[in-house]
Amino acid sequence: MLNEGGALAGVRVLDMTDYQAGPACTQLLGMLGADVIKIEQPRTGNRTRTLMQGAGYLGDNTGLTSYFFLLFNANKRSVTINLQSEGGKEALTALIGNSDVLVENFAPGVMDRLDFGWERLHQINRRLVYASLKGFGSWGPYSNFKCLEGIAQATGGAMFICGTKDTPPLTNGAAIGDSGAGVLTVAGIVAALFQRQRTGVGQFVDVSMQDAVLNLMRVQIRDHQRFYGKVPARKDSGLASPERVGQGLFPCAPGGPNDYINITTHPDMRFALLEAIGRPDLADMVAQAMETSEEQVLEHADAIYDAICEWTKQRSKHEAMRHLGAAGIPAGAVYDTADLIADEQLLARDMIVKLEYPDRGEYITVGNPLKLSNSKVPITRPPQIGEHTIAVLTEVAGLSESRIAELRKEGAI
Repeated sequence: MLNEGGALAGVRVLDMTDYQAGPACTQLLGMLGADVIKIEQPRTGNRTRTLMQGAGYLGDNTGLTSYFFLLFNANKRSVTINLQSEGGKEALTALIGNSDVLVENFAPGVMDRLDFGWERLHQINRRLVYASLKGFGSWGPYSNFKCLEGIAQATGGAMFICGTKDTPPLTNGAAIGDSGAGVLTVAGIVAALFQRQRTGVGQFVDVSMQDAVLNLMRVQIRDHQRFYGKVPARKDSGLASPERVGQGLFPCAPGGPNDYINITTHPDMRFALLEAIGRPDLADMVAQAMETSEEQVLEHADAIYDAICEWTKQRSKHEAMRHLGAAGIPAGAVYDTADLIADEQLLARDMIVKLEYPDRGEYITVGNPLKLSNSKVPITRPPQIGEHTIAVLTEVAGLSESRIAELRKEGAI
């Protein structure tokens, strides 16, 4: 698993994470070349191995390793340790002493109850970078509150702006709270490792999912001040200003639920857009209106919208995107999952990857979004439960074969 060609080659990471935010962070570290060692429960492994299985979960109710686990745990090794046992704590302590980073996203207070809080970790290994990822961070009035994706979006401000004036606040389908916080944690870890080169000492990296969502809300905070303290409203689905004429979501052939294209233009691009769809007459009309004022453009909003719809409805969303893109118009087809896994752009950039897992066979995962010219790390399948326990406890923890045998007999590993 150690990758000599990766940017983070030689960095050892203990992965004590669960669900999505933490595993997204450690998986990206592994894709950058770090040696990521996932700590799992003996026999059962991490609980996400069986997530979304059972009555009510169609498609993944197979008894096989869950797709959820497979999508968030590539480029890792697996060690099984019973953290409730003294022998297990001994093994973990030995691993901590020979690691660079520890990442966890347990519920608030869990690491302290295990006697592996920051002060204890810093005593064991002063060079260790300890990253903790929580819903509301490790301090503040909400720090003991539990948090999931929807809660992070709600309290981070993303929900109030999603939807239209005719809908309640909506959740964004992308995991901006979970995976978004995970990516920020990677940045914090790399910064702490860089600083350690100067100081020789590790530090505590604290990341909050609420903070991570707020970090994406800078434009809305700008608007709150720009509008003199007025809360920005969810946008009307119609064309409410001259700046928005000629942009929006337009239906495409053959008229399926996701057959749309998003066109986003600045006012100075409207002429090129109308030329691209074969309506120079409307371009001339808009030019004349603009000689009076931008507001006059609104009088032609319906005609422009109808003309664009007439054009897009005769083409697939992919055809429309290619045509407008070639003309310099910012336009994007609305991709569903079938589009994503077949997209030539994503395939060309190795973002859609096929792997083999022992009980699943071939499956599709997402590649590394960070492309480094001198860091070529292949995407490797997730580990099986405890697949590397003996090797890691021998090579990293420095335990003897006899001690490992004793720990296994005790149920500590």
